[in-house]
Amino acid sequence: MKISSVKNFIFTFSICFVLALALYPDSTLNPEQYSTAGLELDYNISADLAMVPDLDLPNEDDYTPHLGKSFDGFKEALGFKESRGDYFTVNTLGYLGKYQFGAETLKLLGIYNPNFFLNNPELQEKAFIANAERNKWILRKDIKRFQGKTISGVKITESGILAAAHLAGPGSVKKFLRSYGGNNFSDAYGSTVKYYMKKFAGYDTSSIKPKKKAKAVL
Repeated sequence: MKISSVKNFIFTFSICFVLALALYPDSTLNPEQYSTAGLELDYNISADLAMVPDLDLPNEDDYTPHLGKSFDGFKEALGFKESRGDYFTVNTLGYLGKYQFGAETLKLLGIYNPNFFLNNPELQEKAFIANAERNKWILRKDIKRFQGKTISGVKITESGILAAAHLAGPGSVKKFLRSYGGNNFSDAYGSTVKYYMKKFAGYDTSSIKPKKKAKAVL
């Protein structure tokens, strides 16, 4: 019996039972006469389906926004990795917001009030764009040189480079690429340049234009 059939049976039974009580209030209906106890009902529900509520809970490793490999997909996937998409969070090291910016990086982007930044999602989105533009300018030669190559088992793409630069800064990305994977920066939580290169590979970041002095302006 399919799940939908079981649901229909239970629903129909419930309606009939309520109507009977309404039409014959003085009768001595015995609910036990209508029990399904002892019946062999073949639900055919697998163990996976029995845990349906858990199927809707994404975890950090397999979450993929329904935006494909677009730029929006790139920034939402990165934002989820950094903070699970929470604009108002501060981690144990003091990094702020959805994309986990440090105060020094914010200064480079023209943002000097961390509290205002933390409470302004629009500014956080603009900061993400500006930071990507700045990193793309700094890494423009490395993108041209290494894009399409395989380093330490990872195919190098522009989006992977920009994601790794967001994690570790463009200097750490240069060291990884130019050492052919020998210098692999790891942050305080164990995330590495190589891991970000692989996890965020293949997104379309062509809309990001290299800009030397990119600023986040409302």
